[in-house]
Amino acid sequence: MHIKEAAKRLNTTARSIRFYEEKGLISPTKDSENDYRAFTENDLMRLSTILALREIGISIENIRKILENPEIDIKQYLNIQRTALFEKWIEMKDMIETIDKMLEQPDDNEHFAEDIQKLSQHLKAMKSIRKSWKDRWNFDKQAAGYDQNIKMHGYRFNVHQDYDNALDMVAGTVSMQTGDTCLDIGIGTGNLGSRFLDKGINVIGVDQSEEMLKRCQEKHPSIETRKGHFLALPLMDNQAEGVVSSYALHHIPDNEKLLALQEMSRVVKDNGQICIADLMFLDANHKKQVLKNFLVEGNLEAADAIDDEYYADRSMLVDWFNQHKFRVETHQFNDILHMIYAVKGER
Repeated sequence: MHIKEAAKRLNTTARSIRFYEEKGLISPTKDSENDYRAFTENDLMRLSTILALREIGISIENIRKILENPEIDIKQYLNIQRTALFEKWIEMKDMIETIDKMLEQPDDNEHFAEDIQKLSQHLKAMKSIRKSWKDRWNFDKQAAGYDQNIKMHGYRFNVHQDYDNALDMVAGTVSMQTGDTCLDIGIGTGNLGSRFLDKGINVIGVDQSEEMLKRCQEKHPSIETRKGHFLALPLMDNQAEGVVSSYALHHIPDNEKLLALQEMSRVVKDNGQICIADLMFLDANHKKQVLKNFLVEGNLEAADAIDDEYYADRSMLVDWFNQHKFRVETHQFNDILHMIYAVKGER
């Protein structure tokens, strides 16, 4: 089809399409006789993705990085668009909730302007946090050898001690029925989510790393994979009976962990279950004691590893669940590996 028809199909302008062509984001074929552009269905999917990403403020250069793989197919385009639209939708929900809180302020409130400013700053902070996640550990590069590199022995500081026990306990603790939906956040290559497949559970795996998702799909084709992250989960409200996560939450700072719990609560149904197995400490005093013990032993490898990531304060997470009317149970595997199991609305 020609450019005017393509523009009409995508509800955009021919001028916008030419702009993205000038920027090198699309390369439609041209008729050798009249130089007219000819757009294929794949060109339209690529353009649709570009338009969706631009709508949520992604820069031209970042879009170029996202689409630089010449072998990307239509399903991948759709996956990218879905992630982008979910992030925009969640941002819009934040804005609406903030406006609702502004409207709740009494007319005679002498601090009205100050309260409105605080709500506005809170909204701005939430938008900034959701857009600030970066992969400091290059999980795309790790994906190919990830399973082989999970070693249970041989390190002075073994973060994967009790790894299989933890995953087995999560799978054994979360109770779902055939046909239920389980969301695995930070699914990686599918080591946790796959444990639910033989129970007839529909598993949705979310990860920021496209290479991890590819590896997961190769190993477990029946898992539905979606690109996304803790702070903007690509699911509708109340869509999952269960939410699980393992060895992933410690990759986001403490101020983002509570927002991640809020997202988990958003997507899980009433009486649904959330189960997290991750690297964490009982509380701040426990962290100090564990670090002190490592330093006394001269185990700088352990101290450096802990400083490099964001091991959670378990008490902070448990307090959040309690405050939001979850029934909470915990289990400690070793000094740094814990499990939190929470059921929504059962306090």
